Amino acid sequence: MIDAVATDSSSNPGNDKPRRTRRTRMTGAERRQQLLEIGRTLFAAKGFEGTSVEEIAAKAGVSKPVVYEHFGGKEGLYAVVVDREMRRLLDMVTGSLTAGHPRELCEQAAFALLDYIEEYTDGFRILVRDSPIPQSTGSFASLISDIATQVEDILGREFKSRGFDPKLAPLYAQALVGMVALTGQWWLDVRRPKKAEVAAHLVNLAWHGLDGLEQRPRLIGHRKA
Repeated sequence: MIDAVATDSSSNPGNDKPRRTRRTRMTGAERRQQLLEIGRTLFAAKGFEGTSVEEIAAKAGVSKPVVYEHFGGKEGLYAVVVDREMRRLLDMVTGSLTAGHPRELCEQAAFALLDYIEEYTDGFRILVRDSPIPQSTGSFASLISDIATQVEDILGREFKSRGFDPKLAPLYAQALVGMVALTGQWWLDVRRPKKAEVAAHLVNLAWHGLDGLEQRPRLIGHRKA
């Protein structure tokens, strides 16, 4: 653990040399958390390439070796930040799916993603960037795929009850989740209309599209293959 030291001359008026006072030490876990929060903020603002170990260390008030000691370098810190954000978003989406009616489940999933964007904006900015690390723990695309897997079962039951082929549920799950995710990327910057209105429009398109779904969709253009 590294001590941070401050100076105080007010209690030593007759001495030109300031008295050194000891600040509270950071534990290893506290230092790690501090570096994660600083890294998260910098990666969101500047991206991976625009962020340096020197800047991370300077913001934390430590030397570069401390960053390497905890994460092995910038790549290790970035990978941990991405993994934490992916787990947070996935937990928020899967934890939101509590309703019984399929339309309300669509609403809950849309709200969960928009809630994450609103509450953890820096995290979402990091996730939607293309990962510069091939060995990274995941990507936004893989996260969307994980969320779509959670939706497959819901769509599969709905398809079966309506007489559709439940084997197509994975395709539609990817389409629906992808639609919400891309809309979320757009809403991240514009922030209008309001969150509830965005969710309502997303579900409107998804639900009424499903409601009028053809069992055997046909192409009306000249191209058939």
